[in-house]
Amino acid sequence: MKYDVVDAVISPKGQLETLSQFEVKRILDTSEGELAQIFRNCALAVLNCGSALDDGKELLERYPDFDIEVIQRQRGILLSLKNAPAIAFVDGRLMMGINEHIFAVLRDVIYVHNKVVNSPRFNLGESVDVTNAVFHILRNARIFIPRLEPNLVVCWGGHSIGRPEYDYSKKVGYELGLRDLDICTGCGPGAMKGPMKGATIGHAKQRSGVGRYLGITEPGIIAAESPNPIVNDLVILPDIEKRLEAFVRTGHGIVVFPGGAGTTEEILYILGILLHPDNASMPFPLIFTGPKSAEDYFKQVNQFILDTLGLDVQQRYKIIIDDPVRVAREMKEGLKQVREFREKLDDAFYFNWSLTIDEQFQQPFHPTHENMRELALHKDQPVHQLAANLRRAFSGVVSGNVKEEGIQAIEEHGLFELKGDEEIMEPMDALLSAFVEQHRMKLPGTEYVPCYRIIK
Repeated sequence: MKYDVVDAVISPKGQLETLSQFEVKRILDTSEGELAQIFRNCALAVLNCGSALDDGKELLERYPDFDIEVIQRQRGILLSLKNAPAIAFVDGRLMMGINEHIFAVLRDVIYVHNKVVNSPRFNLGESVDVTNAVFHILRNARIFIPRLEPNLVVCWGGHSIGRPEYDYSKKVGYELGLRDLDICTGCGPGAMKGPMKGATIGHAKQRSGVGRYLGITEPGIIAAESPNPIVNDLVILPDIEKRLEAFVRTGHGIVVFPGGAGTTEEILYILGILLHPDNASMPFPLIFTGPKSAEDYFKQVNQFILDTLGLDVQQRYKIIIDDPVRVAREMKEGLKQVREFREKLDDAFYFNWSLTIDEQFQQPFHPTHENMRELALHKDQPVHQLAANLRRAFSGVVSGNVKEEGIQAIEEHGLFELKGDEEIMEPMDALLSAFVEQHRMKLPGTEYVPCYRIIK
């Protein structure tokens, strides 16, 4: 099947507008070198905004002739697009929001490569340097607002959700917006778009101006979760671990909507961090919520957490069903405690330096078949370390479901194998099976073929 395509030349607006000749040369050298493919893939994903597709490999196959090239001019750069998805254009002109997102991709890919990965100032094998790298990437993207009191709510949830759950996420976003709270999500569709869409109406009714709709992603996931058009600040972190750290360092509280393996990965990430002894006294509002139809979903998630991580961890979150107003009120109250705690420690409002994140949550996990088989999925370890390993297991499932390299690995070597103690694997098998049955692994209407095998 052929898809409509468009050629265009675009210029930056709001960022990368004023560049020195040295900076232009560095962008040219980097975008044409080892990062050319990453930049191309991320740009194609941004241009695919609005398409009902969550398969990175299929996206690349749909537009095999797409190309993007940096053009040097005396006062800066232009981007030449060849065979770009027509869905991104209106009457031959690229939508302004998509234009902004493409240059955000260029900004972050180049910055991370030149100033973080290849810089002697960061040793990414050290925990403190990982956090510093996340800070510098976010600061370069101009995300921080120093004097703004805690008001950024991270919303997690699936891109593959039904209409009732999507509508509910909009209602929650609306109530958050009425209380002048801003929204941060993984920037994709579904439960990542709904809260932003609802918050725009809440902000408009309060005449509080344009709200902040921060989207945080990474190259491996962006093709499956193309940035939705409401995102007005987009940041691309280099890997999933730094993306997750960016969420919890910049966000002041988290609302979790129904989702699949990716949402479970996020839940395990934040719970593993909050279970660390150093974070025992830190206020961090965490709410699981959905419509009445999602009540059984959260019962399953709650049971999985109880069976694997124990009773104590359940004290770190609240489950609120079918009550958007209560969700917003609880979050608003929780953010007051966050503000008081940060003031007491003289910590920044815009970046949570006080949060201890164990290096097991920071070092990139590469979901190869061998690494997936060797995960330590047993209870003979500290509970926050078990959470880290469970997080890696679900991260591998996400990779096999939607990421290009993960899908390719499954095609070449067969299913990922997950093995461990029966008291861990039984609940994991039950939860993943429920996700498959509820069509939470892929977009509605798309047949799901498992990428994993549970070995007990």
